[in-house]
Amino acid sequence: MKTLIAWMGILVFGAGLTAFGQAMPKPEPQRTVTQVLDRALTNVEREIVPAAEVMPEDKFDYAPTDGEFKGVRTYAQQIKHVAATNYEIGAAMLQVKSPVEIGDDEAGPASIKTKAEIIQFLKDSFAYLHKAVATITPQNQVESLKSPWGQSTVTRLGLTTLIVGHCFDHYGQMVVYLRHNGIVPPASKM
Repeated sequence: MKTLIAWMGILVFGAGLTAFGQAMPKPEPQRTVTQVLDRALTNVEREIVPAAEVMPEDKFDYAPTDGEFKGVRTYAQQIKHVAATNYEIGAAMLQVKSPVEIGDDEAGPASIKTKAEIIQFLKDSFAYLHKAVATITPQNQVESLKSPWGQSTVTRLGLTTLIVGHCFDHYGQMVVYLRHNGIVPPASKM
């Protein structure tokens, strides 16, 4: 009888381990630095593009003017600046000339004016950045590159973390502009 109880205990314990093992998710494969950086870029893109799209076209020239806001970029200028800087950083990572006019203060091409053009410019800039990030390898991630801002050097890893931070900085400013206009940012609705 003791043997039967012992065997039943082993079977129950074994069945529990099997069930436990099936409930455990399989570990994800280890990501590369390139995949991690691209995911960070995707995360900021998923915040900033919908925020850009939600502002009505008639409010694209909005800029707060009270107090410390005097002289800040308009909503459209914020977006164009982000896009132009995305191109500037992507070109630096690829070590090529930017495919678009960066402009003074990274203002982007003067010819891009409508909401549709500005949104497309932003989306295209993120596609270009994804292309640049895809070229990052363990061998070149911290290679010294010519800085787009002068005589110093930068790295692809540093540029990618810089651009993600830059985008989130301007996303925060865009959120303020949206809220000033009574618009809830899409990311806040989730």
